[in-house]
Amino acid sequence: MKVVVLAGGISTERDVSLSSGVMIYRALKEKGHDAVLLDVYLGYREAEWENDADAAEIFAPGRDWAKDIGAVSEENPDIEQIKALRPDGEKNFFGPNVIRICQAADVVFLALHGENGENGKVQACFDLMGIRYTGTDYVSSALAMDKGLSKELFVCHGIPTPKSVCVKKEDYKGHGEAGAEISFPCIVKACCGGSSVGVSIAKTEEDYERALEEAFKYDKEALVEQFIDGREFSVGVIDGKALPVIEIAPIEGFYDYKNKYQPGATVETCPAHIPPEKAGEIQMYAEKVFHALRLKNYARMDFMMDGAGRVFCLEANTLPGMTPTSLLPQEAAAVGMDFGQLCEKIIENALS
Repeated sequence: MKVVVLAGGISTERDVSLSSGVMIYRALKEKGHDAVLLDVYLGYREAEWENDADAAEIFAPGRDWAKDIGAVSEENPDIEQIKALRPDGEKNFFGPNVIRICQAADVVFLALHGENGENGKVQACFDLMGIRYTGTDYVSSALAMDKGLSKELFVCHGIPTPKSVCVKKEDYKGHGEAGAEISFPCIVKACCGGSSVGVSIAKTEEDYERALEEAFKYDKEALVEQFIDGREFSVGVIDGKALPVIEIAPIEGFYDYKNKYQPGATVETCPAHIPPEKAGEIQMYAEKVFHALRLKNYARMDFMMDGAGRVFCLEANTLPGMTPTSLLPQEAAAVGMDFGQLCEKIIENALS
C-alpha cells in the first residue's frame, strides 16, 4: 500500500510530530508498505514533475526518508527559522508537492500535532481534495482542539470534568483573581494548545498572572481550571472501543512537556493498578467522550482521579503521540498489539 506519513509543520509540537512520523514510517516500511515521510510545511523539491506518474515514482522502495527528514531533538524548535526556509509560507501552508504526493497515495497517515494538524484545517482541505487520511474528521478535530468547547460538551453529556473559566487575552487587564468558581491552586493552559505546552500550576495571584502571560504566548484564550490533586490516567479509544487504562506518574512535578517526552521522567503503568470497577468507569467515560466529540478512528482521553476516587476528564487528543515514550502504543501493547500492528489498524479503520 502507498502511504504518506505527514509530519513536521510549524506548530510548537513540531519536534514531537517528527519523532512520531519517523516511528510510524519505519513501522510501515517493516510491514512491507511503500511509505514516504514528508514534512507538511517544507515539502519535497527534488523531482521534476511532468505528469502524475512522477508522483507515483516517489513511492519506489530504496530511499530512507527518515534519514533524509531528520527528527528534531530540541524541546523548543526554532519555528521562525523553519518559516524562513519557505518565503511563500504565508500564502500556502502545504510545502512544495505535498498535495500532489498525498493524492497519489492510498492513504495519508497524519502524524501532525498541534495547530494546523489537530484543529481540523488539514482534514477539511483533504476532504475537499478526496485524500484519505487517518484520525478523525475536521469537525471533531476542531471540537476537541478547543478545550473550552470540549468541556461544554462534556457537561452536556454527563461526563465529569474539572470546573473551569475561559479568559480572553483581549479582556484580561493584567490583574484579578481566577474567579469565584476557581480557587488556588488552579491550572492555566492555552485553550487550543497541546502536549502541555503553555500549561502552568498557579498557587498565588502572582503565579496566576505569570501563567496567563505564558498561555497567551500560544493562544488568544486561556482556560483556567480547577486543580485536581490526585492520580493521572489516560485511555486510548480505537473505533469507539477503549484500550486498557494507563497510569502516568511523573517522578518530579506534573505531566508537562518535559515529563511527556523525556525518557525515564515518568513512571507509566499499563494496565493501571486500580480496581477493575474503577478502570471500567474510566474506560466508559473515555468512550462517552469519543461519541460526545463525534470522534472517528482513534483518539486518547486524559483523566484525573482525586483522593475520594472521583474521576474527571481533562481533554481528548485526536492525534495522540506515537513517539518512543507515547501512551497509546503502550496501551495497545497491553492487548497484544505491537507498534506496527497498531499503525496498520489505524490505517484499516481510515480506509473503512
